[in-house]
Amino acid sequence: MGALTLERGASLLAGAAPLLAFPKPGLGWLAWIVLVPGMLLIRSAPTVREAAWRGWWFGAGFLLAALYWTLPNIGPGLLLLAIVFGLPWAVWGVAIRWLVPAHPLAALIVVPSTWLVIELLRSWPRLGGPWALLGASQWRYPPMLSLAALGGVWLISFAIVAFNTALLLAVVAPRLRARLIAAALAILVVGPASYALTSEPPAGRTLTVALVQPGVVHDRDERFAASERITAALPPADLIVWGESSVGYDLVRRPDLTARLTALTTRGHVLVNEDARDATGRISKSSILIGPTGVQDRYVKTRLVPFGEYIPFRDAIGWLSRISAAAAENRVPGTGARVMRTDDVTIGPLVCFESAFPDLGRAVVERGAQVIVYQSATSSFQESWAPPQHAALAAVRAAETGRPTVQAALTGVSAAFDARGRRLAWMDTDRRGSLVITLGVPPQSSRTPYDRHGDYVPYLALAVTLTAVLLGARRRFR
Repeated sequence: MGALTLERGASLLAGAAPLLAFPKPGLGWLAWIVLVPGMLLIRSAPTVREAAWRGWWFGAGFLLAALYWTLPNIGPGLLLLAIVFGLPWAVWGVAIRWLVPAHPLAALIVVPSTWLVIELLRSWPRLGGPWALLGASQWRYPPMLSLAALGGVWLISFAIVAFNTALLLAVVAPRLRARLIAAALAILVVGPASYALTSEPPAGRTLTVALVQPGVVHDRDERFAASERITAALPPADLIVWGESSVGYDLVRRPDLTARLTALTTRGHVLVNEDARDATGRISKSSILIGPTGVQDRYVKTRLVPFGEYIPFRDAIGWLSRISAAAAENRVPGTGARVMRTDDVTIGPLVCFESAFPDLGRAVVERGAQVIVYQSATSSFQESWAPPQHAALAAVRAAETGRPTVQAALTGVSAAFDARGRRLAWMDTDRRGSLVITLGVPPQSSRTPYDRHGDYVPYLALAVTLTAVLLGARRRFR
């Protein structure tokens, strides 16, 4: 019993290891081998039941490491979240124990499919959202990111888990080692081959964007004034973007602030973010486009941050707000994605955590967005791994949609990526000021395969997983 407990603890640690592939450590290459130790522990389980336990512990370790920075907001709820949402990895553990090495070809398909189903499940907005999807670890490598244009971040995740599975099989099935290594290499070259064979996205015109980053300023008047000063010193630009919560007042009831913002449009259109209570007493976060005549358009944040902006199932677990920094009240979400127009370019504004959702990037592109703009603030997690990991998501969304993507973060990281996900600019959390970037803007008609076909990869993985479960159940009953 002691040995089993020790190996489950090792599975917990093995589950935490993949986070080294994400920022800040940034060891993206590690993702291609880092699952193997955990998979070996699961494969060595004496029974299928024990493999399920080890898979569960692996998943809990992954979530604890991925979400450690939420501890101030969730408190003890983080452990509960890791235990509950780590459970689906038990199915992954069963797939490994059942198929490796007895059914190597099936393992290469089913094991990564099962992982993808877990990512799809935890990407459901009502369950929190898709933080730390494995494919996002490749944000620094445009050749690998090219898979996102074909099948979204999901296809990158599938390739990574399939490669790890091939390595695992090569270890435990020496007679097939040469074939398995060849299969692993074939998986590895698909991304670079796609990158080499795909032409550069068309650019009909350019757009000059300025990103304003005043840093951590808690007083809302001083925060507004700091962004105002930075903006006033900018050269002319087509679009100036302030970070999330840059305006702490309801502009409808503060015409004086609207007038100050309108005066800044001599530099270019200004996209600010309002985080305030309106006349009815409701709180929401809104991206507001200011033009020469004042407020021109508005988008209300649709996907809110669990515990930070609302508490799911507040009636049951609302007590967390009394022992942590979880949201004291729920903000009001918007009704869906929309686009805005600045002169002759259409932008898709999204707010902070919304950069984690692949479907929202597709949604604004379907509505005509030529550039995706994120507004963010991560002051609560400033010293953690969260800000750079969050900024890196914009690279993945750019590669998926074939659209240049920028993020203006009130407190950093502000960043910009071209239409293939290549980094153009990066302002870390320790810097203050602005970034000015010129983007190549594709025509509205330009579409990647992922834009056209959507999330077909995880749904194919779901079909494969369900088929494997049915076959496994049939075999067991026999």
